[in-house]
Amino acid sequence: MCRPSATLAVWSSAWLNGAAASDDVLDALQVWGEAHDFVAADAAAAEAFDLPLAFNRAATPVQLLLALRAQGAKSMQLLLPVPGDVRGLGGGGPFTEAALRTGEAVVLPDLGYGVVPEAIAEGLMRWTVYSVPMPGVLEHRPLGEAEHGLTDAIRASAGALQTLDVASERPGVRAELSARLRSATDSPWPAGMPGRALRVLQRSEEIAAILAIAESDDPGGALSSSAALRRAEALRPLNEAVRNARCAAINEAVRVFADQADRHP
Repeated sequence: MCRPSATLAVWSSAWLNGAAASDDVLDALQVWGEAHDFVAADAAAAEAFDLPLAFNRAATPVQLLLALRAQGAKSMQLLLPVPGDVRGLGGGGPFTEAALRTGEAVVLPDLGYGVVPEAIAEGLMRWTVYSVPMPGVLEHRPLGEAEHGLTDAIRASAGALQTLDVASERPGVRAELSARLRSATDSPWPAGMPGRALRVLQRSEEIAAILAIAESDDPGGALSSSAALRRAEALRPLNEAVRNARCAAINEAVRVFADQADRHP
C-alpha cells in the first residue's frame, strides 16, 4: 500500500490547484482513519498554520488546507526516510526524528515546514506540523529513471530471491501474496493523476508485497541472525528502489497538478 503522507501530498496539491474539492480530500484521508487531527510541534508552526500546539485540542484537515492556501503552498514532496537515508529532511531535530520513527513525511520546501502522520489510536491519525528552518534539497528524480531503477533492481535481486527460495519453502506463498495485495489499503487518487505515476505505484505495491513475504520468517520457523543479515543485505537494493519509485511517482503527480494550474490561471 502507499502511505498516508502520499495521500495528503497528492490530494492537497490537487485541491490547492483546483483539481479536487475539499470533500474529496477528506474522503481520501478516510482510507487511513476515521478521524484526522492536526497539531503543531512548535510555536512557529502553530502561528504560521493557525494550529494548536501538540497536546492541546487539535485542528481539522480543512483548517490545514486553508492554512496551506493562505501560506501560498505550491511545492510538496513525499519523503520515505530510513536510517542511513535521510535525504530531504534537513538534518537532525524533532522533524527528522519523527519522520524516521514513522518512515514517512511531507515536506514543504518553499515554506520551511514538514508534516508527519502517526496513528495514535484505532481509527485516529495525528498529523504534526514541524518547522524545518533548513529543509534538505531532495534531488529531482525523473519518473522514468525511477521506473527503470525499479526494473534494474528486480533483475539484480532475482538471484538473491532464488537463493532465499521463498516459494519452495512456503508452498502457500502465491495465496499469501494474493491475500496481501487484496488487503492493501486502496488509496483513491484524483482525476488527472498521471497514468505513468499510477503504473509505477502499482508496480511498487506488487514488489513491496513480495518483499514483505521474502523478509518474513516461515510460519513457526526461525532464522539465524547471520541468515537474516544476508537476507536483509540481498533485498536492500530492491527496498530502496521501491521507496525511490514511490517518491518519484507521488512527487511527479504533485508537479503535474501544479503545472496544470500554472497553464490555466
